[in-house]
Amino acid sequence: MSRRIGTWIKWLLVGLALALFFWAVNRYGVTRLREQVELLGPWAPLGLFAARFLSILFPAVPGTAYSILGGTLFGFGKGLAVVCLADLASCSLNFWLARRYGRGLVQRFVGNRFIEKVDRFSQGYLENNFFLMVGFLMTGFFDFVAYGVGLTKTSPLKFLPALVLSIAISNPPIVAIGAGVFEGGKMLLGVALLGTFGLALLTGYLKKRKPDAVG
Repeated sequence: MSRRIGTWIKWLLVGLALALFFWAVNRYGVTRLREQVELLGPWAPLGLFAARFLSILFPAVPGTAYSILGGTLFGFGKGLAVVCLADLASCSLNFWLARRYGRGLVQRFVGNRFIEKVDRFSQGYLENNFFLMVGFLMTGFFDFVAYGVGLTKTSPLKFLPALVLSIAISNPPIVAIGAGVFEGGKMLLGVALLGTFGLALLTGYLKKRKPDAVG
């Protein structure tokens, strides 16, 4: 019961943070909000980095909102850089923790509710198919995938290129949504929505191809 309450509290905090953010956007406008963020100096991107990093280390906390937030507050280029660095660092840590300490520690991070999902990915033969690994890392399950692959015999030299490739393909559309919506960039927003649609199709395809790995 305590874990469930903790999860609800995390979701509530994320919801409150998003509500506060959209209230600030409506009240002050994006331009003024960005000016205020710039006054924080390096602390602002570090704050986004930490939020995105923790949302992947503890998958019960949704992370997609932080990608959109990055595009909104910092623009496409800077927001994408922060999100990609956070993803690279956190997913690498997920992989290393699973490899070094095993399933027991992973379960503490993801909770009893999600450990079965990690187990499915670790048993889904991803270690034998590089492009299948890339594909799953490009979906919304990438945090669980990083843990799951860490529980296999996949070498870091195989996992890291797959991770970098997946980040380079999947992050730009999501960050561009935040940048496009609030900057009024219709072309950027159009590309972002098409990219997001493509990622959704990929997720559906992978579910059909490996139904035992995604539940």
